[in-house]
Amino acid sequence: MDLIPMPLRFRHCTALVAALALAVLSAGCSPSKRVGAAAVAGDLPDQETSDFVLTETDKGHPVWTLYARSAAIYNARNEIVGRGVRVDFFDDQGKRSSQLTAREGHIMQQTRDMTASGNVVMKTAEGTRMTTEELHYLNSTNRIVSDKRVRVEKSGDVLEGTGFESDPDLHHFEFKQRIQATIRTRSGALLESRSPTPAPGNR
Repeated sequence: MDLIPMPLRFRHCTALVAALALAVLSAGCSPSKRVGAAAVAGDLPDQETSDFVLTETDKGHPVWTLYARSAAIYNARNEIVGRGVRVDFFDDQGKRSSQLTAREGHIMQQTRDMTASGNVVMKTAEGTRMTTEELHYLNSTNRIVSDKRVRVEKSGDVLEGTGFESDPDLHHFEFKQRIQATIRTRSGALLESRSPTPAPGNR
């Protein structure tokens, strides 16, 4: 696949009185080089930009496009951190099949894996809506996974559970545990059920 990015430690000083020692330290008695957290490689971004866009393609066809209101690029840890993130996923015909939004997104530059966090919402072109607090996208397998509480809504039906895996179109999804379902019958009545075992969500 092709990746197309757009756009003091101080030496101890001997003193006769505490006041003199404090004064000497404040003045920087024989200082050696100070190493702070901000000086550690990878803690400061190499580049910051606004209106960031990143597109992943496969044989010239878009797989997904990420938009961020702002982004910080960290070369040492091979990571991009975006704020105010939106990701559009595309089907084999190049049409947008789903859209993900989140407060923050972390993208690994080598693998193109992504982690979305903070009010994560995914909506598909068919009307399915998924919400959670954290979601991982595995670029090599084109799968989304989460070990957090996930809620999926479709045509009035609601499924909730902990642990989730799906394709980006939410056509075939699966909860790992703690399933709670609220299903609307044809007559409009609500049928509630709970299942302690994993249940597939492809319907």
